[in-house]
Amino acid sequence: MNFSEVIKEFRKRRGITQQKLAEELKISYPTINRWENDKFKPNPRILMIVRDYISTFGEEYSDLLSYLEGKKVNSYKGENNYMEIKDMESMLWQAACSIRGEKDAPKFKDYILPLLFVKRLSDVFEDEFSELIKKYKDEKTANYLIEQDHSLVRFYIPKEARWPVLSGRVEFKYQTGKAPKTLGEKITNALRLIAKENPTLQGVIDNVDFNATHNGEREISDEALSRLIEIFSNPQYRLGLKDVEPDFLGRAYEYLLRKFAEGQGQSAGEFFTPKEVGILMAKIMSPRQGEEVYDPCCGSGGLLIKCQLELVKKEGKDNIKKPLKLYGQEYTGSTFAIARMNMVIHDMEGEILRGNTMTNPKFLEGGKLKKFDIVVTNPMWNQDNIDASFYENDPYDRFSRRGGYAPASSADWAWVQHVDSSLKDNGRAAIVLDTGAVTRGSGSQSDNKEKAIRKWFVDNDLIEGVILLPDNLFYNTTAAGIILILNKNKPTNRKGKIILINASEEFEKGRPKNYLTDKGIEKIYSVFSNWKEEDKFSKIVSIKEISQKHDYNLSPSRFIETGETIEHRDIQDIINDISKINKEQQENEKELKKEFSKLGYKWN
Repeated sequence: MNFSEVIKEFRKRRGITQQKLAEELKISYPTINRWENDKFKPNPRILMIVRDYISTFGEEYSDLLSYLEGKKVNSYKGENNYMEIKDMESMLWQAACSIRGEKDAPKFKDYILPLLFVKRLSDVFEDEFSELIKKYKDEKTANYLIEQDHSLVRFYIPKEARWPVLSGRVEFKYQTGKAPKTLGEKITNALRLIAKENPTLQGVIDNVDFNATHNGEREISDEALSRLIEIFSNPQYRLGLKDVEPDFLGRAYEYLLRKFAEGQGQSAGEFFTPKEVGILMAKIMSPRQGEEVYDPCCGSGGLLIKCQLELVKKEGKDNIKKPLKLYGQEYTGSTFAIARMNMVIHDMEGEILRGNTMTNPKFLEGGKLKKFDIVVTNPMWNQDNIDASFYENDPYDRFSRRGGYAPASSADWAWVQHVDSSLKDNGRAAIVLDTGAVTRGSGSQSDNKEKAIRKWFVDNDLIEGVILLPDNLFYNTTAAGIILILNKNKPTNRKGKIILINASEEFEKGRPKNYLTDKGIEKIYSVFSNWKEEDKFSKIVSIKEISQKHDYNLSPSRFIETGETIEHRDIQDIINDISKINKEQQENEKELKKEFSKLGYKWN
């Protein structure tokens, strides 16, 4: 991007005219007009003036500053040198703005995500290609080997589908008569080629036609597509192996859904798991080498990935001889594709299958549900579209044996029943649920299906802990949520007891969402793993007390007050204090009356 393009882009983002920019910089309108001429070459003084001016508008414009300074700025890198979430969101916001007006907001993700997939895959391919060049000391040899054996890379990207070609930075010589006539056709062809070479992506990234027309008009113009590609081509937005976090694509999908299709996500109960909640769940599960980990509602695979990362963090990458085996099932096509890509890109062993887990679980052994060492999941909250007859006729006998059937209004405990059905005899699980799942029905004299199931889990000593999370962590809801911890083989000292943790205050305010702090994560994990009580934070309660005194209510806030302690005093002491205060007030008034009288004032 040259100087003229920077000025044009700056004006466009701010939505101001040349005249307005001239007024702000206190220069003439013709000067701005001249600056936006592609032939204009600024001198150092002009560059300094423009740079200093743009810098006052914050990090959102730091990419433009990088072009003016002729270098890459590193403000977009956070911990582990990964792009920070706020900067990822800035990139996606710019991408959405680039096609605004061409498509309705809920459709933005349909065009942005496939291109983001290609950019991610292409950058990862470049990283692997660079490693092969280092290994064989020759680019020509490395290229020959990749073309002969596509298994040398995670995903093989044909030359004409690679990002430098799509973005126009590298020319590709097409066969006579095969050159695409439009940018839309070029992108569509590239996506189909990638899917053809990588069967796991077929029907996922190649289902959008970027060249489609309606009533003779393009659905999305080449101009808009060009703007979108230019944003992703910014060198600050590289998406290689060391540039972004493992579940970057999942985070991007969540942002686009929340920002531009929020109604869809909210009505569907898709409350995506915040990264720090996933980290906490992985720490509590404490995975061991070779274990099998399952997520029946895996989304983009974030919870599974965090289990593997926790194992690496705990034992060291070089010490892991038997990596975790990860299994996930996902119903939604977009997130299913992301999960599969994440697994391959990060060399994680396992399998991601597509389908509705509740009605059609895919992981079976001998006609029965496959059993796992660990289950981590955040199922749809309060799912209300499952017919009661389904539970009664379940071929895998997941429900009737485990306390009965969930109500039509919420499948929360049906998911817990499925998780328990999927655990080995010594298995453990961490499940994110709506807070109401641990309270509904308690204290009521009438029968309640959720309480009946909760009772079965408590009475069978399967619940190890309940963690109340802070409010406003999840993207599409301000509700707090809880983590329900199951353990089918509790240590002796934990049998017959449940630890309740009220972590509702362990957060920092963020924009737009709160987040669990690193200190908070460590505090929760320490209390749970060491099985200890802490004032105003955790309490260990016997199953007998929960059943007899609290009617199977498992809400941590019922047992743990986080506010200031209320002091209860004897009523007579309070009356005596009030009498003393009144007496002191009368004496003060007498003194005031005396002093004002000396000054000649009357005290009525």
